[in-house]
Amino acid sequence: MGARPDGGATSGGRGRLLRRAGLAVSLGITVIAVSGCSIDNPVLRFGWPSGVTPQGTKMRELWTWSVIAALAMGVLVWGLTFWTVAFHRKKPNSPEFPRQTGYNVPLELTYTAIPFVIIAVLFYFTVVVQNYVHEKVSNPNVVVDVTAFQWNWKFGYQKVDENGQVYDGVDHTRQGLDQQIIDEYKDRKANGHAQPGPDHGLPGNDISYLHYDKVETVGSSTEVPVLVLPTNRVIEFQLASADVIHSFWVPEFLFKRDVMPDPKENHSDNIFQISKIEKEGAFVGRCAEMCGTFHSMMNFEVRAVSPEKFDKYMTDRKAGKTTAEALADIGESPVAVSTHPFNTDRTLRSASEAQSN
Repeated sequence: MGARPDGGATSGGRGRLLRRAGLAVSLGITVIAVSGCSIDNPVLRFGWPSGVTPQGTKMRELWTWSVIAALAMGVLVWGLTFWTVAFHRKKPNSPEFPRQTGYNVPLELTYTAIPFVIIAVLFYFTVVVQNYVHEKVSNPNVVVDVTAFQWNWKFGYQKVDENGQVYDGVDHTRQGLDQQIIDEYKDRKANGHAQPGPDHGLPGNDISYLHYDKVETVGSSTEVPVLVLPTNRVIEFQLASADVIHSFWVPEFLFKRDVMPDPKENHSDNIFQISKIEKEGAFVGRCAEMCGTFHSMMNFEVRAVSPEKFDKYMTDRKAGKTTAEALADIGESPVAVSTHPFNTDRTLRSASEAQSN
């Protein structure tokens, strides 16, 4: 059967193609619709975990809408491409070419302007979300000192608002020791008894920028440190590294922060806040910056508990109980449940190797 002279066969082919394209678009809209009214949906998250903070939710929503916008533009571009291939190709046995649209100035200007509009819109919403994530309040409920070191973590409670009573958790004795050493070094240098150090005249092993607190949790090769935090309270993190660059990353917070040695001298903003943790639970934390041999083993856990449990936990810690004892006292697992310690013995060999020897 050949093509009808009146073009009926061609029109029928176009109709079938348009119906199929309409069906594909309808199926896509249906998938989004039946996935639920909430945008926090496994389908619409496009691979991102569900955030447990308002900041995480804002970033996830930006990601979701960016992907949806990209998919919409992709469908438009693919549709135009296939439409051009299907309906603007040279007809068989015809010496004429399809109508050409080259050098169409208005059309080309439109093609040029649209990408700039898209970029401007994405840039605007990115800046809005970024500013929201970077917002800080002057009086957070909890201030946590985070110290990273090869290859573990130390967490201390610098300040806790306990029902209107502010607990000053700074260990001023230890905090002053490092500064005293630096002052003595500067005095010796001033009197000609010390060589200038690599860090603005300070010794190369200067760690006077680190913070020390009365209540601290320190990780080891056999114990994953558990950072206990309350839900529904503003929490501030102050980050510093005792050696190389690390990275503080809790996947459910949906972003990470570099942990720098001597943040002030490195001109880095080492302080960030979350307005609240929205649900209780155990959330794994990791170092996301390659920092040496045991980088992959540098894990920690954020344990989010109710404000009442957190107050009880802090009371126990101030009374001298360990992290594990205080956790058990509030009905929580005394050890990390989201990750476990790694064996960092580099001389350890597998059983098969031992048997062969």
